[in-house]
Amino acid sequence: MLFGIVQKKKMHEKNVFTNLVPQIVATVLGTLMAVSDGMTYGWTSPMIPYFKSNQTHIEVTDKDCEWMETMVLFGASAGLPFTILGVNYLGRKKCMIISAAVGCICWIMILVGKSLAIIFIARFFSGMAGDMCFVAAPMYIAEIADHRIRGFLSAMIYLMMLVGMLLVYTVGSLTPFIYVPIIGIVLTLAQVIFFPLMPESPYYLVYTNKNEDAKKSLVRLRGADANIDQEIFEIEKAVERQKTDKGRPQDLVLIKSNRRALLIMLILNGTQHFVGISVVFMNLHVILNEAGSVYMKTSTAAIIFAVVLLISASLASAIIDKFGRKVLLILSGVFTGAVLFVIAIYFHLKNLQYDVIVVSWIPAVCIMIYAATFKLGLGLVPIVVTAEIFPTTIKAIGMTIADVIYVVASIISIVIYTSLYESYGMHAPFYMFGICSFLAVFFVYFGVPETKGKTLDEIQLMLKGIKPEDFESQYKSKEINKSNDVLE
Repeated sequence: MLFGIVQKKKMHEKNVFTNLVPQIVATVLGTLMAVSDGMTYGWTSPMIPYFKSNQTHIEVTDKDCEWMETMVLFGASAGLPFTILGVNYLGRKKCMIISAAVGCICWIMILVGKSLAIIFIARFFSGMAGDMCFVAAPMYIAEIADHRIRGFLSAMIYLMMLVGMLLVYTVGSLTPFIYVPIIGIVLTLAQVIFFPLMPESPYYLVYTNKNEDAKKSLVRLRGADANIDQEIFEIEKAVERQKTDKGRPQDLVLIKSNRRALLIMLILNGTQHFVGISVVFMNLHVILNEAGSVYMKTSTAAIIFAVVLLISASLASAIIDKFGRKVLLILSGVFTGAVLFVIAIYFHLKNLQYDVIVVSWIPAVCIMIYAATFKLGLGLVPIVVTAEIFPTTIKAIGMTIADVIYVVASIISIVIYTSLYESYGMHAPFYMFGICSFLAVFFVYFGVPETKGKTLDEIQLMLKGIKPEDFESQYKSKEINKSNDVLE
């Protein structure tokens, strides 16, 4: 009898794993463009030295290099209207395919281009493609994932981006110019070819009144032996309920639950940059040179930094559904803040003319610890939470605004860093970043709900302040409609 129980348990575990495989495959195939986007983001780091060398096939000036870096951000901004319309009217899946196709064309242009203008155009449109990818893919993943592994799958897109950055840092530094675009072409072309075989989001299909297609999609995602009747019923009920929100842009601030989601998104996405990640990414060489370290080359530090980011993000994605979003955010905020203060104190002592050469290893070591603690929570969890907290009707608008905030906060943090650094010294911006990290801990503790193990509908009820067990009676009496329409 005991043997029979053990066998049944093993069969159940096997079926659970088998039923999760289609979701994992869809996520991996749908985020190959994220690898390409990571390569695009980090491409200028190894390529600018190439363009300035005697081996370059295109002559550039320092001003050209600045434009080469910022052209991606301009493209991302220009692509926002197309992204909002695309994910709502074409669907998440088609937008992810379009994004990969555009990315593929951009890499081909970079590979065969013989002029700076072609490079600029390719970088601009690759920014548009990356923006569409990082709006459509998180939405798609959150809507296809079983709640048991939604955090893990939602984190996958960031992992893939980090893989792209590591690829471009290593391949771009160690091989001829042509190899990076060739890798980008292969990755994006693979998504264009294979991702169309994956199902569309069942939430989107129900939202567009294709309920039978939604059932077929869910069967493919959960497995042929899965009982999808209850889940499809819950999706239909959730979409019907959320359609009481009109999906207008102003509903982001007029409806209380959306306002709360917007505030959470603004703080979490802004915090990523106000704890210094963009500054460290773009000024790693400057920071380590300022530290006067004699223990590590900056080029070596950059590769190690990218490796640590990837390892830490992988660990976070593996444990996010076990320990929850809030725990990772709080731990990350505390340890990141502590590391930032250590770096600030080192630079402050150096600025006061203390002899710190014996401990000049501290900034390099702390930067690596910073990479680990940041990606454990603050650098990865926000993209997961942002994909979970907006209702279907305005998810596209919410995710797009999140993308805007990400870019704007990055620019502001760099401007503040430059101003403080030039006025007071390297220690000043790091003190500010440390303070922001600890402030984020307080906000997360008091203001961010735990979404671990919750369905997307339960998360909406939680943001509205409604307990799931109390909802049915309110829904039947249509009081929920009043809750949605009150303009507070």
